[in-house]
Amino acid sequence: MIKRRKTKVLDIGGVKIGGDNPITVQSMCNTDTRDVKATVHQIEELQDAGCEIIRVAVLNKEAAAAIKDIVKKIKIPLIADIHFDYRLALQCIENGVSALRINPGNIGKDEFVKKVVTSAKEHNTPIRIGINGGSLEKNLEELDIPLAEKMVKSAMRHIKILEDNDFDQIKISLKSSDVLTTIEAYRLMAQKTEYPFHLGVTEAGTLKGGLIKSAIGLGTLLADGIGDTIRVSLTENPVEEVYAGWQILKSLGLRKKGVNFISCPTCGRCGIDLISLAKATEERFKNFDKNITIAVMGCPVNGPGEAKHADFGIAGANGEGYIFKKGSIVCRVAEDKLLDEFEKIVLQDTK
Repeated sequence: MIKRRKTKVLDIGGVKIGGDNPITVQSMCNTDTRDVKATVHQIEELQDAGCEIIRVAVLNKEAAAAIKDIVKKIKIPLIADIHFDYRLALQCIENGVSALRINPGNIGKDEFVKKVVTSAKEHNTPIRIGINGGSLEKNLEELDIPLAEKMVKSAMRHIKILEDNDFDQIKISLKSSDVLTTIEAYRLMAQKTEYPFHLGVTEAGTLKGGLIKSAIGLGTLLADGIGDTIRVSLTENPVEEVYAGWQILKSLGLRKKGVNFISCPTCGRCGIDLISLAKATEERFKNFDKNITIAVMGCPVNGPGEAKHADFGIAGANGEGYIFKKGSIVCRVAEDKLLDEFEKIVLQDTK
């Protein structure tokens, strides 16, 4: 069992992160925040996929104004992502965001920081310090030390600014596009603070490569007990980020919501179109919220034998398949009717 790092608990719009609370799955909208309808629609899609906290980019005062209407229409906490302009942070706090992502050292004068912190305190609005390995302060970039150490120094500098203003509702991220740098930065930071961490490998890439980088980076840290909330960053529909986040957490036994899907690699024993069947089955049950294991196996050798621990499964044969439950065969069905019959049995048994 993974022993999680001890961290401070924060309340993000009613969702608690840190401490012993479940590790949450986040994503970020790629809509124009000024377009309330499109942004709300995407947030609803993400929520249906299992997203628990959502972030939006706030580039200008029109986007900050739209926040007021967006928060009225959604059911999950909203984080405003802001760079440089403290006035946008103040506007978003007033308009009801659950948290901010803003680096206090980048918003100018001390008086600007004080204004943001004062408002954040009044509204119980936590702040995420988001360090990105590609955009550090110039004087840190010039240091002859590893990038991970530079990122930690930057984070500590921003933390001090907030703490000097008597603010401790802080969450930290230290993201790099390099997996090993990301891992090292979080490990170093874990030795210095008990603030909760938001994990991510930034600019991880497109679906295939990005999933691998994120699974290695996030998986390694989570297995170390590091991490309180995660985002899998992909150049893809953000719904895929949510599915990936859940798969990473479920694979480590850190969350149990939804289907645990397993399938075997194909081989010469396979007598059905296993690749298409496995993909179709996974798609059919992707939003199914029951905590069950479903197996799609290519032949009777692998299933139900090797997949007898699965709650429900399919074992392929020659142009047909066997449906089984907990290792026991229930029925034999023609290949073209297999998935529909399988879904019917799963739904009946999990009512």
